[in-house]
Amino acid sequence: MPTSGNLQHSINTRQLTMIGIGGVIGAGLFVGSGKAIAAAGPGIVFVYLLTGLVIILVMRMLAELATASPETGSFSSYASRELGSWAGLAVGWVYAYHWCVTVAFEAIAGATIANQLLPSVPTWLFSLIFMSALTGVNLAAVTSFARFEFWFAMIKVIAIVAFIGIGIAAVCGLFPHYPAPGTANLLRQGGLFPNGFTPLLVASLTVFFAYFGTELVTIAAGEAKDPVSAVRASMRSVAGRILIFYVGSILVVVTLLPWNATQITQSPYAAVLNLLGVPGAQTIMNLVVLTAVLSCLNSGLYSSSRMLFALSRRGEAPRLLSRTARSGVPAAGVLAASSAGFLAVVANFFLPTGAVFTFLLSSSGAIAVVVYLCICATQIVGRRNKTAAQITALPVKMWGNPYLSYVVGAILLAIVVGMALTSSTRTPLALTMMVTAAAVTAGLIHQRRAAAVQMATAE
Repeated sequence: MPTSGNLQHSINTRQLTMIGIGGVIGAGLFVGSGKAIAAAGPGIVFVYLLTGLVIILVMRMLAELATASPETGSFSSYASRELGSWAGLAVGWVYAYHWCVTVAFEAIAGATIANQLLPSVPTWLFSLIFMSALTGVNLAAVTSFARFEFWFAMIKVIAIVAFIGIGIAAVCGLFPHYPAPGTANLLRQGGLFPNGFTPLLVASLTVFFAYFGTELVTIAAGEAKDPVSAVRASMRSVAGRILIFYVGSILVVVTLLPWNATQITQSPYAAVLNLLGVPGAQTIMNLVVLTAVLSCLNSGLYSSSRMLFALSRRGEAPRLLSRTARSGVPAAGVLAASSAGFLAVVANFFLPTGAVFTFLLSSSGAIAVVVYLCICATQIVGRRNKTAAQITALPVKMWGNPYLSYVVGAILLAIVVGMALTSSTRTPLALTMMVTAAAVTAGLIHQRRAAAVQMATAE
């Protein structure tokens, strides 16, 4: 029987660290990076590096908030406390919406990859199998989610470390039948920025979307055994690995392959392995990408269900979503989050896979930037409202406060402006702004009504 009880504190530090790493390493790295490379050229490495540094700073701000008050609602709860309940409701619903869309997106993406491995099985059936299995995992217990995510993340980490190791050997000329390329692919194919600097801005949206997921650590912290030390250790570990895994692997790709090679847009990592003559490269990468997709699907179900749970506990979502099963899992929230994926299965049965895939990708928009802006604003206001003694007692502090916080906010706003001025990114930005405006409006109405009720009760 469902209850209105609390969540279970069952996730250990090791699992939380791998959840954070797994949240960062998604299909956007293994597949989406190819289009970014083709659009921007070898200079895309700088986009990954600079964007990674911005993400690390945002995560540092979030770590300051999370270690001071670990909660399942994470930045949504902090925004509600520091900026007003309208902000917490808005960013919470926008975030939940993003992950529900992502769940649907990943269900189809995973089915498409699995269909390449087993063409006799239709994509809609693979989607149904994946959605049913991982919904069951998330309904069982939070430890089930954590164990699955731990091993999903481990497979991705091993794959990237192996790829970087093979790539370094090839760059150094240690690979048989492949001479060391030197800087030929970096500088002799039109230079680092063959298409100018505008494509770098367009590519930054893809890169931001690829990095999105690190914040999952602070959401899972609400169910950790020792949340403060777990978040601190996880954030420190994830920050370094972002630069190693992303920047390192992308640098290997653009060093070994010409940025304008036709095969780079399909699967850059598989293209590199094929170039080096690694047997079964395409199949290996398909399995790795499938793991990344299932990991993202698993994380999406978890994060959206916990965000809905937190919103419900604050009275900003239907009360049913805060009810938990005997295992401590918010079952109604998991089912609500999974509904988007099951709808995608139905749509995939009646519509061509490409149509569903494209629509869902466009719908995800630029929500990552909106969430990061909210985290930035929450940390700035939260630090301003603290006394000197409270600041001293913070387990984790943002570096260079408040100057670095303002710099990050300015960079995020610049990205939004740049997207508005670029034709290819106006549509996702417009869709994101529409969703955000609707959520903010709902938040303001809710806050006004709550204030009116409180005033009437006081009288």
